[in-house]
Amino acid sequence: MQVFIADYFFKSNLAEDFSYADIQVEVKIDTSREASKDSVLANFVIEAALYDTRSWYSHDGISDLLSSNVANIKLSPSGASVDFPGYVLEGELEMPRLWSAEQPNLYTLVVILKDASGLVVDCESCLVGIRQVSKAPKQLLVNGRPVVIRGVNRHEHHPRLGKTNLESCMIKDLVLMKQNNINAVRNSHYPQHPRWYELCDLFGMYMIDEANIETHGFYFSGHLKHPASEPSWATAMLDRVIGMVERDKNHASIICWSLGNEAGYGPNHSASAGWIRGNDPSRLIHYEGGGSRTPSTDIVCPMYMRVWDIVKIAKDPAETRPLILCEYSHAMGNSNGNLHEYWEAIDNTFGLQGGFIWDWADLGLLKESADGSKRWAYGGYFGDTPNDLNFCLNGLIWPDRTPHPALHEVKYLYQTIKVSIRESMVKITNTNFFETTEQLDFTWVLHGDGCMLGSGVLSLPVIQPQSSYDIELKSSPWYSQWASCSAEEIFLTITGKLLDSTRWVEAGHVVSSTQVQLPSKRETIRHVIKTGGAVMHHETIGDTILVSHQNDWEIKFDIQTGAVESWKVNGVPVMNKGIFPCFWRAPTDNDKGGGESSYYSSWKAAHIDSLLFHTKGCSTQNVTDDLVKIAVVYFGVPKGEGSSSEKEKPNALFEIELVYTIYGSGNVIIECNVKPNADLPPLPRVGVEFHLEKSMENIKWYGRGPFECYPDRKAAAHVGVYDQKVGDLHVPYIVPGECGGRADVRWVTFQNKEGFGIYASMYDNSPPMQMNASYYTTTELDRATHNEDLLKGDIIEVHLDHKHMGLGGDDSWTPCVHDKYLIPAVPYSFCIRLCPLTAATSGHDIYRSQLQN
Repeated sequence: MQVFIADYFFKSNLAEDFSYADIQVEVKIDTSREASKDSVLANFVIEAALYDTRSWYSHDGISDLLSSNVANIKLSPSGASVDFPGYVLEGELEMPRLWSAEQPNLYTLVVILKDASGLVVDCESCLVGIRQVSKAPKQLLVNGRPVVIRGVNRHEHHPRLGKTNLESCMIKDLVLMKQNNINAVRNSHYPQHPRWYELCDLFGMYMIDEANIETHGFYFSGHLKHPASEPSWATAMLDRVIGMVERDKNHASIICWSLGNEAGYGPNHSASAGWIRGNDPSRLIHYEGGGSRTPSTDIVCPMYMRVWDIVKIAKDPAETRPLILCEYSHAMGNSNGNLHEYWEAIDNTFGLQGGFIWDWADLGLLKESADGSKRWAYGGYFGDTPNDLNFCLNGLIWPDRTPHPALHEVKYLYQTIKVSIRESMVKITNTNFFETTEQLDFTWVLHGDGCMLGSGVLSLPVIQPQSSYDIELKSSPWYSQWASCSAEEIFLTITGKLLDSTRWVEAGHVVSSTQVQLPSKRETIRHVIKTGGAVMHHETIGDTILVSHQNDWEIKFDIQTGAVESWKVNGVPVMNKGIFPCFWRAPTDNDKGGGESSYYSSWKAAHIDSLLFHTKGCSTQNVTDDLVKIAVVYFGVPKGEGSSSEKEKPNALFEIELVYTIYGSGNVIIECNVKPNADLPPLPRVGVEFHLEKSMENIKWYGRGPFECYPDRKAAAHVGVYDQKVGDLHVPYIVPGECGGRADVRWVTFQNKEGFGIYASMYDNSPPMQMNASYYTTTELDRATHNEDLLKGDIIEVHLDHKHMGLGGDDSWTPCVHDKYLIPAVPYSFCIRLCPLTAATSGHDIYRSQLQN
């Protein structure tokens, strides 16, 4: 072809009230023969049109091309501008449908080149969006509104094909992102496949497009001038920035251009920023390097900055730019703790406008072993040296796009429909900037102590963007159920679901679900449980204390160890080892972050990972017909220091007293008093551990769930009663560690298929517990370097923790669990209740028996 359309750039300029848009299309015509601009116009016609394609996809399949043409764009009489050597076409569109991530409205642009006889010589087309990106003091604006960036960083990665892109994989990513309330993506750290941009335009995703420039680690070459300041590198850096902008400039989803990632800062960045501002002033510029606040960036865009520091910047009157975290909440393994603290700050601080979690997917590759087994392989599994081990496994999802439990937390904190309660008023807020609640169906459910009290449709008026609606308790549809309820805890859950299907999900999808606690009307006083008057059998045989009641239950204590040797219910073995203090957890990736300064290193240095519990004494303190009290004192001593026969342990790290009160009814109350050495580092956990028979696989609990949650990552986990198999609690992180915990557990039951088992709950004034149950022991989770290497035990290891340290996640290379989620080495006291279970009893009834209204 001798004459063809070489390039075009669609631009729109919105009226102040958005009632119309001035359209401009810059077109470059290329000809293989030398021809002046005027001679091209003498022999060819350049046209453009804008089509509203909504009618093209109507059910009858018939489209009217002429009526869908909403703007004829003609050659400007004034010709090209001084800055543009090609041809400029102009037009106007009345009442444009604007593009945003909430409402990704698109038009089809067609650019046509005809010869003098009217024959089409060349034709180009793409989808375009009409929207305005601008800035105000401390705000990035889209269509005049300070949209909040609920984002993730995304690498191109396929679980089998590596960096080879498949459209199906891109669509899966976008479907998952939209379903989990993610509205923004940063292309880390290079321009991605062209189809990715088209799909982001279609699905509605704010995007930072990033130039393929990074000099991370260049500081090791201190004798060389940095490329950012080296004139000989200017052309190469500018070339990459220009190539990105020129290729991707027509995509509505791109709201910011990024000059690259972690590439220092120098004059070459200034040159790149200057070129962009001169050629595309319709978008903002992003660049984190050089401290995230250089003159080249329109956004303060730090990575992994702590909550208190971003708030400090936002409140600095001298800083007029918005702050958007380009990377935060490092999702390496069992992570993303403290995420709610970032969003409390973002939702309540002017100048904070969101951020991009690092990152979207674990970058593991499916590898098949000689025996046919498959695993997610990472650094070193391909004989690659050097490698960065598992530092490519930082995702919210596994490589096959299965979500990590932390994605629940992201979805919850990113949801735009917020529900809060203050005194007797429930407030429902629509934090969207463009969408009303017209497409949502709201329902409510009320629970008392885990039992459903009522549910129904919640009829609400349409809530406009950035508006709210208040519901007074006395006029609410749940008032009568609440008023007649005597439960200790009453929770209201309000859920918003989509009425209609969308491009990314079927109708009925849960967009938001929030649980709030309503006030309980009666004060609850905990009291000593009733013994039931049951007379029990008690005897000491050698080193064993035997306590039983007919054939209902039997407990054997080992006097030498002070531990439960066995516990039977109706003759069925339930517990075969326990109950011991526990302060150690299998370290997570975040626990190991920081080298010698990591939590893991400090725990090992203090020998918390290798404690042996020597029994200082085990004695029967009180015996009646319906009660036996046994006291056990342990010293927690590093392995290899001293023998169990020693009674005094000057080198003990912990002194623990467990007082068992066994009632004829089968109830066992354990009072735990823990005294750690004051010079110990913050502890992983403070609780008890015991082993159950592997048949006790049916678990039911009243607490947070149903998915994995921890003290600093539990905002999304509603309080309720949940049923699962013990094996399903395990979370198969590629690199094993502490996992599968459930937070704020009031009670839990373990039963075999016949219903025999054991019940456990907090007791007296003790707070809810952190609970964990697994076929993998803590030692095994610590040993294995890959989930497929884990060996299941013949028992179920159960942990009931009075305190459990947070996961952290501000980053994974420093110890960064927030202070409120650390466990200082100070004395702790707590109570746990255990009792036998049969199919005829329920956890709820047992729990209610210890409450007095």
